[in-house]
Amino acid sequence: MHAAHLRRRQAKLSTSLARNNLPPPRRPTFSPAGRRWTLLSALLIFAVLLAQHRKRGGLPDVYGICSAEGRVWTVAEGEGRVECVVVGGKEIVGLGGRDEIDAQWPNLHIRPLHPGAALYPGFVDAHAHVLAYGKAQSLSLEGCSSVSEVVDRLRTYILADPSLTSDRTRWIEGAGWDQTRFTPPAFPTADELASDPLLAGRPIVLTRIDVHASWVSPRALEIAGSLPETVEGGLIVRDESGQATGVLVDNAMELVSRHIPPTTDAQRLAYLQRTTQDMLERGLVGVHDAAATPEDLRFFKKAAGEGHLPIKLYAMVDCGMRFCRDEVERLDGYADGHLTVRAAKIFTDGALGSWGAALHEPYSDKPDTRGILKAPEEAFGPLVQQWVDAGFQVNAHGIGDKANTVVLDAFAAALRSIGDPPGANTPRLRVEHAQILTPQDVERLGELGVIASVQPTHATSDMWYAEERLGPERIKGAYAWRTLLKNSVRLPLGTDFPVERIGLLETFHASITRLSPSSTSPHGPSGWYPAQRLTHAEALRGLTLEPAYAAFAENVTGSLRVGKRADFTVLERDVMEVEEEEVLDVKVRATVVDGRVVWGAL
Repeated sequence: MHAAHLRRRQAKLSTSLARNNLPPPRRPTFSPAGRRWTLLSALLIFAVLLAQHRKRGGLPDVYGICSAEGRVWTVAEGEGRVECVVVGGKEIVGLGGRDEIDAQWPNLHIRPLHPGAALYPGFVDAHAHVLAYGKAQSLSLEGCSSVSEVVDRLRTYILADPSLTSDRTRWIEGAGWDQTRFTPPAFPTADELASDPLLAGRPIVLTRIDVHASWVSPRALEIAGSLPETVEGGLIVRDESGQATGVLVDNAMELVSRHIPPTTDAQRLAYLQRTTQDMLERGLVGVHDAAATPEDLRFFKKAAGEGHLPIKLYAMVDCGMRFCRDEVERLDGYADGHLTVRAAKIFTDGALGSWGAALHEPYSDKPDTRGILKAPEEAFGPLVQQWVDAGFQVNAHGIGDKANTVVLDAFAAALRSIGDPPGANTPRLRVEHAQILTPQDVERLGELGVIASVQPTHATSDMWYAEERLGPERIKGAYAWRTLLKNSVRLPLGTDFPVERIGLLETFHASITRLSPSSTSPHGPSGWYPAQRLTHAEALRGLTLEPAYAAFAENVTGSLRVGKRADFTVLERDVMEVEEEEVLDVKVRATVVDGRVVWGAL
């Protein structure tokens, strides 16, 4: 404050005091203790202000981010991209060119994007398994090319924990093996998990990468006790003599898993923290959890309320084929928008890699089976109807063409029962995966307004064996994204992590190229069935606005519009313009949730 201005204020104060017959203020005097207290108070206030400053990543409450190159992608109809976005608190309060923003917001604190960098609406994974991912990182078997490599990883895991080394009664759980990588590509056996003296006698359960089969040890089978001859909705793999080999598919997995000690909330918190940290590092601001038990949901609510949920979580309750509405609390934007529970997950069939996807006709490479429906066909319709009547979205797992027909039959019946609700009242039914479809069902998806939640990296992982499983004709209806779009089907994109790696860039790359990360495919460098590729704009929409729509959140997030939440992903290079082969080399610069930098730096 200037001295002249200070003198004028002091004169005004003196005049006011005299007018009111009040004595002039005396200069305060402090004892040594008083001075210490004043200094301590000042330091405390400074510390609080500094913490608030750091909490926002060193940003004020209102600030702008500008790209001189116009690389702020809005994903909003008719806008494309702009130069600047303005944040006020947790929301977007302004968008436009730099001159426009300077005129409307004088003296605004602006962070310029680095040359070549780009800002997008926050990326969201529309199908994943949050706690399963965190758990799987403890003992990951991803990439193992042989049984011996799996055994080596098990040995390393056991020897790294002295208490586990000495305690042979503790259950060991791992995930990520894939027999299609083995030579020969055959299911492994229980005996192979007892071939090493360090492993022998231990209860071991290793989940296949698709989470639809488990490979268990002899001790785990022994604990399970006498096995039934058959399992509805599942398969006990047996040898020529009829003995269980140690691989259990779909519902048969429960024969062993029911004996594993239940997960504690302390374990859940550790899994959640690992997953959210990896998500934020990879530029993801939100995720749709595709299978959460009622116990998981209660944990998520507690974690969100205590500030342990830094991302936006849209959770689907999974009670199998049981209607459990009375065990589930519906939540819409709980904890300031960080947790929503208003969807139910139904598993219809298994997965292609373990021959569990339910097909209309036998597998081309295994003609003795058509896969597995996880419940009698007639059970799905009534369950879907119950959830729809309860006001819940229904998201049904559908991989095989038979499973997708069963799902669409159930959905069609439920939609007929409620008529044609307008706008936001539609249940927005979803098929998770929509992987293999008949031509008739592709058309039905569009006619019914059903959302197809697809995972592009499933295509680039499965392409090496999918046609062998399905044959040259049936494969034409598999992973057919362009065909779905032509039939007006909405396509939110996800990874299904931990089945695939967490990563928006991997998803984006697979979407626009249909190539592996090493730029290969069974059809060469143009991609696997390249006519089904997505454009850059479609892939970007599939990672932003489409997941928002699929979660009833398109008015809150998913695009950059004034009034929406300030959730952003900033990349060091613009994936909308770099060469396709360079997409996977792009780095995440910052992840912003509710206007706050939660990873990286602007």
